[in-house]
Amino acid sequence: MMTYIIPILIFAGLGILSAVLLTVVSKVFAVKTDERLEQLQNALPQINCGSCGYSGCNAYAEAIFKGEADANLCKPGGNKSAGEIASILGIEVGKVEQQTAFVRCGGNCEVTKHKYVFDGTQSCKSSNRYYNGSKVCTSGCLGYGDCVAVCPSNAISIKDGVAVVDPRVCTGCGICAKACPNALIVIRSRRQVYEVCCRSTAIGKVTRSVCGSGCIGCKLCEKACPEGAITVTDNFARIDYSKCINCGACEKACRVGAIKNILCV
Repeated sequence: MMTYIIPILIFAGLGILSAVLLTVVSKVFAVKTDERLEQLQNALPQINCGSCGYSGCNAYAEAIFKGEADANLCKPGGNKSAGEIASILGIEVGKVEQQTAFVRCGGNCEVTKHKYVFDGTQSCKSSNRYYNGSKVCTSGCLGYGDCVAVCPSNAISIKDGVAVVDPRVCTGCGICAKACPNALIVIRSRRQVYEVCCRSTAIGKVTRSVCGSGCIGCKLCEKACPEGAITVTDNFARIDYSKCINCGACEKACRVGAIKNILCV
């Protein structure tokens, strides 16, 4: 009987001794951290989108704590996170510019068609490998929802074959923009109301043949803008938001409906 008991007692004693030694070592060599750092990390949304310019929320929190980064760079956290950071560190923090994502495509099922039925993996990335997608317009939204799958705020949905962002829900994190193989999604200020819903660089005749609402580069919007905020280059219109005053003249001038008030989309 003792043949079994003695080894068991020896191993149990070694286990207890090891536990005691590990506890002592952890106390002696413990790295003391300021509890404010953990509070800063908790103040951030922890979606690790990278919109602040850092690899993740914890890296950004550490940069703030060290005074290496401004405290109002977190777009998803917005003014809520900025306010909590200000309270934790006892500093003044400027307001966060509220942003939203927007899909520059109006090519829904009513204005464009499919050139084939794609029965592979139902994703934009997979579809794009086959002749730049199943739609006749190869510059538009592929409509399989890769952006929907990655959105942490459930702000994107597929409507009539095109991804649509709800600006009331979107936090402007930019994760969806990284998922779009056609680079159609942009992150922009919520203050800006009008957007060009097209990214086709084809000449007007070609664009019109594949999409009924694509920008044809006619420059009517450019001529109508009182501030010179919209110009046509590479066959499609671009808005300079540093000049745009949200007057809506470009939308009224556009005969194909490529420019829209995104709050009404």
